[in-house]
Amino acid sequence: MSKTKPLYKVQFISNAERYEVYVREVSQGAMFGFVEIGDFVWDNHSSLLVDPSQEKLKTEFDNVMRTYIPMHNVLRIDEVKKQGNAKVTELSDKVTPFPKPIYTPKN
Repeated sequence: MSKTKPLYKVQFISNAERYEVYVREVSQGAMFGFVEIGDFVWDNHSSLLVDPSQEKLKTEFDNVMRTYIPMHNVLRIDEVKKQGNAKVTELSDKVTPFPKPIYTPKN
């Protein structure tokens, strides 16, 4: 019996957009304050309908082996049984990202 790698749904904020991607690798990156994700999983469409949001993600992460997300931009990481649709959605004006880094130098 072969055991497959776990599947994770990672939600994070970048450039005033909410990203939701599916990956097989999640770890605390070697760089302090970053979450490392890799081995992206994309839905292989078997129909003629194409989701423009998912196509945008595929294009953006086309040649990316792994990416590092600042810890304070990560909204949620879930281990899931089944893959959903990866997507990008715009944030409303009511959601504001942190204005400053968590660790600020002292004067």
